[in-house]
Amino acid sequence: MLLKLPSAYFTGVRVVSLEKNKAVVSVKHRWINQNPFNSLYYGVQAMAAELATGILVMRAVSETGKPISMLVTQQTASFTKKGRGVVRFTCANGEDIDKAIKATLKTGAGQIIYLTSQGLNEKGEQVSLFNFEWSVKIKN
Repeated sequence: MLLKLPSAYFTGVRVVSLEKNKAVVSVKHRWINQNPFNSLYYGVQAMAAELATGILVMRAVSETGKPISMLVTQQTASFTKKGRGVVRFTCANGEDIDKAIKATLKTGAGQIIYLTSQGLNEKGEQVSLFNFEWSVKIKN
């Protein structure tokens, strides 16, 4: 993480678990990652949320052994509660990713994948919800 995503590392973003179809990433509210309102800065939440989706895409691409590019092409978010304590971002869209990777390998056409990353605090309350549009296609 330090070498590939230094800003995420220094702000405390950490991968908690990675399964075939689900990833969980956490970040703890600290001085270095807070906003003026004493909660998690939205940019730090976005890094954690994107990593929860991106690590699943990276896993699927890696498993193919093929040169496939991946890129976030759109992102939206809603914030419903101040992020304090530890916030965990979960993406459970691994099956959707696998389908898109198979389709791009079969057809050669780029595919769009819509992935969700939900941020929950330690009480299980939703802090934020991120929606990412990922594009995958075979590299030329």
